[in-house]
Amino acid sequence: MLSGIQPTGDIHLGNYLGAIRQWVADQHDHDALYCVVDLHALTLPQDPAVLRAKTLECASVLLAAGLDPDVCTLFVQSHVPEHTELSWLLECTASMGELRRMTQFKDKAVKGGEESARVGLFTYPILQAADILIYDADRVPVGEDQRQHVELTRDLAQRFNQRYGETFVVPEPAIGKVGAKVVDLQNPTAKMSKSSPQGTVLALDPPDVIERKFKRAVTDTGNEVRFDPETKPGVSNLLTILALATGRGVDDVAEEYSQYGPLKADAAAAVIELLRPLRERYAELAADPAGTAAILSRGADKAQAIASTTLARARAHVGLLPRG
Repeated sequence: MLSGIQPTGDIHLGNYLGAIRQWVADQHDHDALYCVVDLHALTLPQDPAVLRAKTLECASVLLAAGLDPDVCTLFVQSHVPEHTELSWLLECTASMGELRRMTQFKDKAVKGGEESARVGLFTYPILQAADILIYDADRVPVGEDQRQHVELTRDLAQRFNQRYGETFVVPEPAIGKVGAKVVDLQNPTAKMSKSSPQGTVLALDPPDVIERKFKRAVTDTGNEVRFDPETKPGVSNLLTILALATGRGVDDVAEEYSQYGPLKADAAAAVIELLRPLRERYAELAADPAGTAAILSRGADKAQAIASTTLARARAHVGLLPRG
């Protein structure tokens, strides 16, 4: 199983509830690899010093959240060069039409203009496919918005296998059923994101900041507390967060409230307590960056041992002359 996260912006509550907490559980049930995908971050302009710092911070947050380097494999994408070499083999397998149909490229190209978009923004789904196929991953936990990319990965794997012989495992997407609908506290129709600092709860926010953000959370007209994402998205988001933070059902949680104020206060308190161990462990890791770097180096060695075997198989099947 493989999952990755970009080291851009800050890890927030939506990331944690929607993906990272599940990664922590999955590491005990699967042969799990987790990757900080710094190469994908280069599709947009980055400050080099900030990118390096955020890559280390991202890895530290993942460790603080509960990823155990003795159980799973945690590494940085650019530390395993096999990713990019396999990406080229897959670029020579994919078509322009397939990439033009990728909705994320179309959305970003519309906003910034296709002529000025970096080529990497167009081709990064192929690198993402390489990230998956290089480890023979058969399970890829993703959000619904990434389903299209896993389908492209499947298509490329099948096409390569048909042309050159059995080379890659064809992966299946594992779409999360809980946590995927955690949205912005200020705009309940949008996902939490770094572009909305007041509506996004960061994993490393101090308790007073978390409390303030929940207190200012947008609710809905009327005063009835019930779970109905269509007509009451703000209240439904608060109920979802409280339910996920406490391990309860949203309908059970909703029955306990008749006013928005207590719901906001209890959601804030639950999130503060949920993230408390993460913040405390992160402070320890941040004080020892060399320790985190060493963990990432060991993870890259483990990952490369797998990746090099897959790449050698792909090179041989496609007809590249082996080094003498």
